Amino acid sequence: MTGIKVFAPASVGNCIVGFDTLGLALERPGDEIILTPSDRKGLRITKITGAKGRLPYEVEKNTAGLAALSVLKHLGLEDMGLDMQIHKKMPFGSGLGSSAASAVAGAFAVNMLLNNPLEKRALLPFALDGEALASGSRHADNVAPSLIGGIIFSRNENSVHRIMAPKELMATVIYPHIEILTKDSRNILSETVSLKNMVQQSANLASFIIACHNADFELMSQCMQDVVIEPQRAKLIPHFQEVKDAALAQGAFGCSISGAGPSIFALSPNTFVAENAANAMQKVFSDNKIESDLYVSRINQEGVVKC
Repeated sequence: MTGIKVFAPASVGNCIVGFDTLGLALERPGDEIILTPSDRKGLRITKITGAKGRLPYEVEKNTAGLAALSVLKHLGLEDMGLDMQIHKKMPFGSGLGSSAASAVAGAFAVNMLLNNPLEKRALLPFALDGEALASGSRHADNVAPSLIGGIIFSRNENSVHRIMAPKELMATVIYPHIEILTKDSRNILSETVSLKNMVQQSANLASFIIACHNADFELMSQCMQDVVIEPQRAKLIPHFQEVKDAALAQGAFGCSISGAGPSIFALSPNTFVAENAANAMQKVFSDNKIESDLYVSRINQEGVVKC
């Protein structure tokens, strides 16, 4: 066997109307993993770049390492000698599924090196093992899109479904250089939801799925409103409402928080609107002396791939 390199893309979780259930894959950024055979027994992490010393080299404490090890154990090959390099090409704590991308890349790389004994979708539970290590839960709204691409609805880890996405649909994502811990973003959420908001949010989620399936952009622009999570989390992100208003003013269908934040994303009908929205969103942060990274992307339909 020779070594391989794989790329797993970032993802947008929640997608405004699908808290912990809806996610989409981006073309970039993402994480790369290189896996090579070794004469030594077992899996080792030999190199990590782009992590600024924040990731452990211990396999069972690393999201990519644990996901890869889970695949090896499932196949009865946990003693197989492998060296892993992890190259982080995306920021931590950004709301872009960084830990999910690493876990997906780890599971996929092992399977690919072994000539794909498992189908791609069958890698989901092993990637979720890695994601759970980082996030404390097995929600698939980031992992599933990073693995198989597209817009994904995850009822649970055993019920994951691709939603047909209009090919013109564009995502704009801006990552302001501020830190929001996922646990803090979850801790502020109320355990109760009013009946009115439950009905509205359910209607918005159903409408979004229909809008995607029918390429109904008018319906999409009407239903992309989060009446449950966004109102509680928006206060954590400076100038959030200004950024959202700027995107909508340029013709974006909807704009909200990506995952737990602080990234903010918008969906648009074409590249022209997406780029205009991107510039307007970034201007709000730059005017307020906040540095940011900007990504304009089509929906990634492939997910993790061999480089």
